Amino acid sequence: MVSMRAWLEQLWERLRGARRAFTESHRTGALGEAVAAGFLTRKRGMAILARNWRSPRDRRFEIDIVCRGPGGMIVFVEVKTYPTVRIFQGYATVNRRKKALLKRAARDYLHGLGPLRRGLAYRFDIVMIERTEDDRLLPHHFENVPLFSKGMHL
Repeated sequence: MVSMRAWLEQLWERLRGARRAFTESHRTGALGEAVAAGFLTRKRGMAILARNWRSPRDRRFEIDIVCRGPGGMIVFVEVKTYPTVRIFQGYATVNRRKKALLKRAARDYLHGLGPLRRGLAYRFDIVMIERTEDDRLLPHHFENVPLFSKGMHL
């Protein structure tokens, strides 16, 4: 039988380990988002409108990056950062639940624009950041991933 003290020490160690993993995950994600933002501005000619935008109605709804693309199109970007090479496509990393949250967040963002949103075209992109064995961060850009209806309006 485990003593109360031993049980509490084990619990504390598990919580400390989980906290370290949580913090490291956030650092990796923030680094990936910075790489993605730089890639989108330099290589794709987009202007960053917002990073880590959260809906004022529900803070769970977050968009990693909101951009204005060439031609004025609003681009909602989800960034996924992985420590190793992935064998599947980036758009497969966003599941149905996450897509629903992103769609709600995009709707809230557009509603926040008021009358300016009329006539705006928009799309959803995914930027997958891959860390290579030599520690480089490589962005993979997947444009116009199916999230919105064909009319590109919510």
